[in-house]
Amino acid sequence: MTEKKKTVAFFEAGSWYHRVKILQEDGTTKYSKKGGFATPEEAEKSYRRSEKEFSKAYRSYHASASSDFDLKDYLIYWLEEIYSPRIENTTRMLASYVLYNLILPNLSRGVKLRYISVEYLDALLLKTSKICESAGNKSRELLNLALKDATVQGYISNNPVPATKPYKRKKANVTVLNKEEIRLFLKEASENNWYLEILLGLFLGLRKGEIAGLKYGDFDLSKKTVTISRQITSNPIIPKGQAKISEYQVIEKPPKTPNSYRTLRVPAVVMEEVVKRNGQNAFRKTRLGDAYIDRDYLSCSENGLPHATSSFNMALTKLCRRAGLPHLTVHSLRHMYASILTEQGVPLIKVSALLGHSSLNTTFEYYCEVMDETEKIRGFLNNSFLPEGA
Repeated sequence: MTEKKKTVAFFEAGSWYHRVKILQEDGTTKYSKKGGFATPEEAEKSYRRSEKEFSKAYRSYHASASSDFDLKDYLIYWLEEIYSPRIENTTRMLASYVLYNLILPNLSRGVKLRYISVEYLDALLLKTSKICESAGNKSRELLNLALKDATVQGYISNNPVPATKPYKRKKANVTVLNKEEIRLFLKEASENNWYLEILLGLFLGLRKGEIAGLKYGDFDLSKKTVTISRQITSNPIIPKGQAKISEYQVIEKPPKTPNSYRTLRVPAVVMEEVVKRNGQNAFRKTRLGDAYIDRDYLSCSENGLPHATSSFNMALTKLCRRAGLPHLTVHSLRHMYASILTEQGVPLIKVSALLGHSSLNTTFEYYCEVMDETEKIRGFLNNSFLPEGA
């Protein structure tokens, strides 16, 4: 994977331009553009200069108004002007979500920074903690960072957050392979009967049941897309009058949530494997004749019917064991797909849509896991995932 260099310059009406922020007398920000540059490099230089000037003016304005700072205004100022410049994009994405989606909607109006107390913050954190499992913990972490800086800057005399009630977050066990491991994994996978399924998990982030439910007709070869509209799952059978499950049936059902209905772009390497697998299934059908039950599934047993729901994970276990790699599951592949998206700066709302999550809060929980593993992830994301010679 090659990372595209982001540029702030754009060409318009015969010259190069860049966006510019202007601080108004009332402390609000006006957005405009500045042009007349002969080259994008000149526009870039001007942009960097204007950003420094704006930040200086912004700090100066709020420093003079600090005695009357609303808590809301300070938190926005802190995130955008103090915290963001010193952190990476992925951390900023998480911090923005916590501030704008968890904390700010629960703030009381007109609360002054200098008057906040442990009691007020405890009440605020109690509200945010009800949103999702990680909300209380992450909100408290962000408030602690912000008010610690407020103390250093002299806006408040002490930081009250350490005295508030702590919130724990259950941390999931996450397996993320490093660069060499991922290359070895895909090299081994390319020689495995489950190669297509592995690519669908790693490059499209599909759930196990969604992969099992895919049919060749779900793929648009010309547009290079796939539409997710079903899943294969286990249906427990409990005989009448009994309390125990006697067997599990493999059945076709609608996707997990309404948001799980989605259309995704398919990388060329995956589409090639889709076409290859369809040909293999067609050969099986010809060879077996009436013994082949054709329901158009791509991932299927020799007779055309879906695999047992545990088959994919069992295949991954064997593959990793033979290659001497950490244990992976289908969810691990989906997790690494989310890692790729977030490390490349994809907005959280788009990550949520691509994963087919029921809500943005579900993605937030998932994203917290990704953030915990950032250092491991960063080691391989800018390298090709394809095995040598593929």
